[in-house]
Amino acid sequence: MNVSTHRGSPAAAPHRPRYTLALLTALSALSFMDRQILAVLTQPVKLEFGLTDLQVGLVTGLGFALTFGLLGVPLGRWADRHDRRGLIVACRGLGGALAGLGAAAGGFWTLMLTRSGSAVSDAGGNPASMSLVADLFPPEQRSRAMSVFATGGSIGALMALVGGSWLAQAFGWRAALALVGCLTLALTSLLWLTVREPARGGLAPAAPGGAPVPHPRGAVRAIWREPVTRWLIVAAACVLLAGYSFGAWNTALLVRHHGLALRSAGWVSGAAALAAMAGGLVSGVLTDALARRDPRWQVGVPMLGVALALPAGLAYLMLPPGSVAVATVLVVVYAFFLTWWVAPTYAALSLVVAPERRATASAMVLLAGSIIGNGVGPILTGWLSDRLAAVAGSASLAWALVVMVSMLAPGMLAFARARRAYPAAWASVHAAPAAVLDVPVNPSAPR
Repeated sequence: MNVSTHRGSPAAAPHRPRYTLALLTALSALSFMDRQILAVLTQPVKLEFGLTDLQVGLVTGLGFALTFGLLGVPLGRWADRHDRRGLIVACRGLGGALAGLGAAAGGFWTLMLTRSGSAVSDAGGNPASMSLVADLFPPEQRSRAMSVFATGGSIGALMALVGGSWLAQAFGWRAALALVGCLTLALTSLLWLTVREPARGGLAPAAPGGAPVPHPRGAVRAIWREPVTRWLIVAAACVLLAGYSFGAWNTALLVRHHGLALRSAGWVSGAAALAAMAGGLVSGVLTDALARRDPRWQVGVPMLGVALALPAGLAYLMLPPGSVAVATVLVVVYAFFLTWWVAPTYAALSLVVAPERRATASAMVLLAGSIIGNGVGPILTGWLSDRLAAVAGSASLAWALVVMVSMLAPGMLAFARARRAYPAAWASVHAAPAAVLDVPVNPSAPR
């Protein structure tokens, strides 16, 4: 199918970037709520089915990761060649249907199957959505637009943490899954009826010297061979390993280590989700402003955010039991800075990768996060917690998370390598001499 052909329905409205961005963000929020809600409901689900911590890790991580691993890059390549709107509707809709089916799970295997299938929503929906956003907003506004889309994860986490815990206590955890599925199906229908497919690469800068547009064939190899994209993928994998491990187990940590009730733990985690949302928006605005002075800030802002999140996260995990007030402050600071990597990183990919490869590049980052972060992270954390229980007692989960959050350190180093390679890649797209970009605009610019 020709990607330049608009396949909107006859009643579809003209392109409305802000409306489309809001709708894509809402669908992302529901998808993330679906993925995150079992982290909030870990304790009641574990008790109902008699699961071990390792089995909880398998349900919340491995099933999703395996499905995403099989579908992520192929669906990203499909989005680079075909109608992205239709792909988003199909994948988000199927994910919503499977979320609803999860409410009828009768044990470990049926629960894991529905969790595995819901990965289709993110595997096809996220890369195609980010490709659409890049075509709806010009480069100087792209980090801000990406930061709005990235708030979908924080909004979804907040809905899971606060709304999910309330629904679980009031109506049971099955009602929460059913509600997510119904809302997702409603919004995918709205997207299909009211959004049109934009022209691909319409706002991208012209290739230097009128160079031909690259064909998406061989895109995975070409993206990996480029130093800046390779290091961004490595950095994202490390940060997501820490982030998913923390997100999957933090509510359980607050209940076990600090003695909070499930609803109280949900409020603390909800405050962290609000902080993550604010941090993501701040990073987008900050990056767009600083990158006008020196393009290297496009990667420098994520590196700075990770550097500030690491000590806050470790301090939070090392608190003694019952330190609820200090724990709340530290987890809010950690969440605020941790999300600084998301929007600038995906915007950086859209600025150094050809329009016909953007969805594939985003899918590769998401794949690294899914396999290593969402797949390995929760399982490894559960396994470490089980192994450390004999020596650390009730603090075993906290120490397991210390190991995982420490992965932010190699992530920060990978961002530093990507930042070093970014000027040459940026110059090749924007037809600016790389040597000029090697000189900071003023002495305070990062080196």
